[in-house]
Amino acid sequence: MQCSILHESRGRIRVHIMRRRMTLAQADMLEYYLRSKPFVRDVKVYDRTGDAVILFTDRAKTVNALAAFSYKDEAVAALVPEHTGRALDREFEDKLFFMLVQRGISKLILPAPLRLLLSVKKAAGHIIEAVKTLASGKIEVSLLDAVAITVSLVRGDQPTASSVMFMLGLGELLENWTHKRSVDDLARTMSLGVEKVWLRSGGEDKLVPVSTIAVGDEIVVRTGSMIPLDGKVIDGEAEVNQATLTGEALPVHKCSGSYAYAGTVVEDGSCVIKVDRLTGGGKYDRIVKMIEESEKLKSEVESRASHLADKLVPYCLGATVLTYLLTRNATKAVSILMVDFSCALKLAMPISVISAMREGQSLGMTIKGGKFLEAVADADTIIFDKTGTLTHSEPRVAKVIPFGENDEAEALRLAACLEEHYPHSIANAVVREAKERGLIHEERHSEVQYVVAHGIASSIQGIKVLIGSQHFVFEDEGCTLPKGEEKKFDELPEEYSHLFLAVGGELAAVICIEDPIREEAREVLDGLRGMGISKIVMMTGDSERTAKAVAGLVGADEYYAEVLPEDKAEYIRRERQQGRKVIMVGDGVNDSPALSEADAGIAISSGAAIAREVADITISAEDLTCLLTLRQLSSELMKRIGSNYRFIMGFNTGLMALGAFGVLAPTTSAFLHNSSTLAISVASMRNYM
Repeated sequence: MQCSILHESRGRIRVHIMRRRMTLAQADMLEYYLRSKPFVRDVKVYDRTGDAVILFTDRAKTVNALAAFSYKDEAVAALVPEHTGRALDREFEDKLFFMLVQRGISKLILPAPLRLLLSVKKAAGHIIEAVKTLASGKIEVSLLDAVAITVSLVRGDQPTASSVMFMLGLGELLENWTHKRSVDDLARTMSLGVEKVWLRSGGEDKLVPVSTIAVGDEIVVRTGSMIPLDGKVIDGEAEVNQATLTGEALPVHKCSGSYAYAGTVVEDGSCVIKVDRLTGGGKYDRIVKMIEESEKLKSEVESRASHLADKLVPYCLGATVLTYLLTRNATKAVSILMVDFSCALKLAMPISVISAMREGQSLGMTIKGGKFLEAVADADTIIFDKTGTLTHSEPRVAKVIPFGENDEAEALRLAACLEEHYPHSIANAVVREAKERGLIHEERHSEVQYVVAHGIASSIQGIKVLIGSQHFVFEDEGCTLPKGEEKKFDELPEEYSHLFLAVGGELAAVICIEDPIREEAREVLDGLRGMGISKIVMMTGDSERTAKAVAGLVGADEYYAEVLPEDKAEYIRRERQQGRKVIMVGDGVNDSPALSEADAGIAISSGAAIAREVADITISAEDLTCLLTLRQLSSELMKRIGSNYRFIMGFNTGLMALGAFGVLAPTTSAFLHNSSTLAISVASMRNYM
């Protein structure tokens, strides 16, 4: 691509792209192409002028990258997300420009009678809106606006009425842009996070990157997994959690002929889906809908502020009437009408929350609503699952102990073949160990059944195969030990967690799992105490011995061993009944009931898809210190909402008083009110950390 250097300084360069016109799409392509380069620190492309400002660490590589860029490169086009925000910004820039031009023409060119006619026409819209509000039994801000405009026109003060309507329109436009931009920023950061999918081809299932899937391909989705692409179910049956799309609390039954949506999760069963739309088409729009319509977006603090804003409208109206009765000055009364608390309260509060959610996303956290940030800020109890949460999300296979005539390598191969279908930390460890040993585990089994918190059942050539906990294999399924190997079983090393593999009703192998504790776990738990968490509990399905050791090392106040999913949920229920605010942190399918029960359920990003779906917040698996950041972010959000509330109430009350005493004219009151609303909304978009 040809370009010329307009300006250059150390680590910064401004170039002009040598083409007659740059489209929005082309600007996005260039910007995302440059952002993908490790030597580019930041870049901004201006489509109107065809310029790009680039901050870099290596000038030569940056110049070479510009020279190699091509708009025809499909790989470059693939870097650009479905929505970038550029079109949204252009839309509002154009609206603002034409609004200002129209205002200038009206004041400078149109004759007075025509200006009056246009003002009356515009005023009619405000009056109709006010009448609708009254007809519905409400007294809202639209009534204040309509009264102010009508009074000005009746007094023959067309310039004031026109200025008021212009300021109202300008304020509405800027507020609308501020809110939409905040929602857009958040929606673009949220993704399904599904990288690989099971492709059914020629009767075999193969694990392939989701990017290789084409329309018409058949994919297999099983219990605990997220549906990555839209399509029609052609085989199998499943119960699918569609809460993110429809808000339905209960799972929806899917069978042959049903339609499945990207981003939903299979809670039970499995199905084959014929893909008819790639990359989860429509995902962005669904996320935006979820953000804008879900009640989860509103915290209790937001709701109280919103209700207060509506309650204050009659008082504003009453103050206007009282001012007129005392002063007999319509201008002073109208000045009060120009000010209300509703706009700022209803706009700044949600934007504060959306900004916190967006910043959380950039810090490795996906937060589904302000309600949960408030719960995290207020929480006094936190409950941790052990495996994959307090311990590393990547436990390791320490050894494989075969029983009977079974071979160690074959046992591990079979275990990996079963476990790869269900993405849990221990399952991942088994699959990873088989791969490191070079053991290829082709699909030889029939349908796989996952039993929550117990294990997996399947069959190979008609022989039943089980893998899971000791309780599941021996007590639930009645499997036995090979004769003469009781002593070997009793001497299983106690320092490891054990995964039992049984074939044909007899133990075939025990896989010993190392479960290394996260290095930062103790520090994080101590940090949470320092931030006001008074009770820290660890719950696990592991043995008493293992649980006691881990709880001691990480510094938990209480621990519970050999618990079932319903036990965790019941414990949280009891704690909440006692008035405690509870956070639950987990990563597995078996943690889902507890995550749902808690005031704020937090899932680890490397855990099962159903856990991430059910959870209110998802944090990065890389480092538990993310929890400290989350607590701090939540506390800062509550502080900002409080300070916004105090500023809005104080500033607008001051404007009303100045208007009542004749210090401020109505247009000045409207200008200052709208300016303050916009200013506090923009300020609410600032980062917290």
